[in-house]
This record gives sequence, C-alpha cells and structure tokens, in this order.
Amino acid sequence: MIFNARRLSAEELAAVLADPEKVGTLFQGGPDELDLDKAWHGLHYLLNGTTYEVRGDAGPAIIGGDPIGPDLGMGPARLLMPDAVRAVAAGLDTLDEATLRDRFDPAAMSEAEIYPHIWEDGDDEFDGYLLPNFTALRDFYRAAAEHGDGVLLAIT
Repeated sequence: MIFNARRLSAEELAAVLADPEKVGTLFQGGPDELDLDKAWHGLHYLLNGTTYEVRGDAGPAIIGGDPIGPDLGMGPARLLMPDAVRAVAAGLDTLDEATLRDRFDPAAMSEAEIYPHIWEDGDDEFDGYLLPNFTALRDFYRAAAEHGDGVLLAIT
C-alpha cells in the first residue's frame, strides 16, 4: 500500500468536481505530487495517535477529506478543499521533531498493527524513514496552502 498526494489548482479542482472519474488519471508522478511510499500509516499514527481516526488540524493530512472518484486500490481518492489544506498546513507547522519523536512508540505501533509492520526491526525507523517523510509532507502542504490548492490523497 503506497500513499500519493497531488496538489490541484483551482482549474484542476473544478474539473475533478465536475467529473470525479478523472481522479485516477491525475496521479502521474509530476512535480505537484508527493509519494510517501509505505510511511503513510506510521505518519498518520504520529499525527493522530490512532490507527485510522482523524484528530486535530494536522490529522487529515494522510486519510482526511471526502471520498471522490473510482476505487484506486484501497478505496477512492480523498479530496481536501483549499480551506482544509490551509488548516492541515497550519497544523503540521505546529509539530516539531521533538514532539514527533515523543509520539514514536515502536511497541505501541506494532501492537496497533501500523503498516508496514517494521517499527521494532531496528533503530532507524524514526530518523531515517518517518522524519524525512514528515518533512516532505509538511513542505507539500505548505506549498499547496501558499498556492490555494486543493489536495487529492490516494492509497493504492
């Protein structure tokens, strides 16, 4: 299961809302996309403290929004409108490395079956995997918020 997100300009957002079937064609690996690979569930856990619930301003960053379009593998994509994107970006900006490190609990994550089930394998899961992906996620949302973009989220 791989996570991808794509920024949508006002024109692209209008096109997706008019024809949700186009959603699947938008993920092409371009500069307006983010690929978190399999880090998505670990990041969701760090942001929300839960397996799948969404909490707080940063909470919707991974699995928030409203379903839209066809099934892309793990259900339909999810759409965050520009106001929600700004709220997520602001929420992500309140989090720092120390806060995330305090939330990283390999035993609890393994017990909660947080994908991809690697949390107790070694010492580098936080510094080498989750933290760089969090930075990419935060930067992605900052750019989307600055441009007034919507965001599509997909786990395939």
